[in-house]
Amino acid sequence: MKRDIDLLLESAAQVVTVDPARMRSGGEDEEARAVGAISGGAVAIDRGRILDVGRTDRLRDLYRAGRTIDASGRVVTPGLIDPHTHLVFGGQRHLEFGLRMKGADYQEILASGGGIHSTVAATRKTPVDELVDGAAKRLEKMLEFGVTTVEVKSGYGLDVETELKILETVRCLAERCPQRLVPTYLGAHVIPKEFADRRQAYVDLMIGEMIPKIAREQLAVACDVFLDNGAYTRDETEAILTAAVAAGLRPKVHAGQFSDQGGPELIAGLNGLSADHLEQISEAGIEAMAQAGVVANLLPGAAYSLRDHFPDGRRLIDRGVDVAVATDDNPGSSRTENLPLMASMAVTRMGLTCAEGMKAVTTNAAKALDLAGEIGAIIPGMAADLAVFDIPDFRALFYHFGMNHTAMVIAKGTIAIEEERR
Repeated sequence: MKRDIDLLLESAAQVVTVDPARMRSGGEDEEARAVGAISGGAVAIDRGRILDVGRTDRLRDLYRAGRTIDASGRVVTPGLIDPHTHLVFGGQRHLEFGLRMKGADYQEILASGGGIHSTVAATRKTPVDELVDGAAKRLEKMLEFGVTTVEVKSGYGLDVETELKILETVRCLAERCPQRLVPTYLGAHVIPKEFADRRQAYVDLMIGEMIPKIAREQLAVACDVFLDNGAYTRDETEAILTAAVAAGLRPKVHAGQFSDQGGPELIAGLNGLSADHLEQISEAGIEAMAQAGVVANLLPGAAYSLRDHFPDGRRLIDRGVDVAVATDDNPGSSRTENLPLMASMAVTRMGLTCAEGMKAVTTNAAKALDLAGEIGAIIPGMAADLAVFDIPDFRALFYHFGMNHTAMVIAKGTIAIEEERR
């Protein structure tokens, strides 16, 4: 007797499970095996969870679906995961981009009061409803690229009132948008201008007031610090993140974008989730991350926009570090919602294979958000977050770059985007 279920996706060209148990066997080519791909695959979904995955003929025999979707000629993957964004902000910085393209230096612009400081000024003035509407449009674009989970940082307030306003905006967005949102506190983005001569006072404000309040009100699950020239020192970063851990927030760090100041070693010692950027990283930093299981969260959009060299993903992977890839969507250095394009850059410019590129925006991205086991793979029991791409093979997602190949998105078991077959 067949079991009644909510939804069956069947006859897919490939179901890319990213399931380690399926990577050790099967008749597919080596790289397809590396992502646990099933040709002619199907996925059974019930009550918002993945119930079963396998060959279509087997699942047809076992289940009677309220709705059956023909995925023939298409590729089904886990819903993509963007583990580093700055989506909530006021204002725009396209004029600054034009200056950079004429030779202005990013850190010089920051030091002169532009860059992050200009976005802080705009965000402080922007009402919550405008922040919600702007970020919701960005999230909608991300959904259209197959992204079902998004990390969203604060960091454009740099005062108690606006940092809380940003995190409350994220909470509002989580109720309004179909994606899963993961809020991160980044009050330590840069030193606010009004504290330029009183750095320690601002650090004390974060440690003594902001972090406890944010943790108490459950407005964030993680805390991030920008450790680099022009931002925070290693000692300041350690103090802030130690306070965050004591308050129950998971630590992560912006590290090595412009200079290596020991961020990877620091975050490894704190049992952190990820070190992000890593254009600059030492062998000692890589070893520390590998030993501690810290994810390298690489942001090719920033390197591209700033005309910097790309992080060396191959070097990290070869030394045992899990690599994730994110858009870093922000108004200054990486203005994009296109996560598949970032993954393509990781493959073509950062040394990842196509299989590693797929893991970078699924399983490894989930690990960077402390959500491994819940999202990022097509495994029975996990959340039914799926993307269906109108491509014949998963490698085409990186090969045919810059295009939107999404045909369907399922978020939390519900169809959020559906394109009619032509």
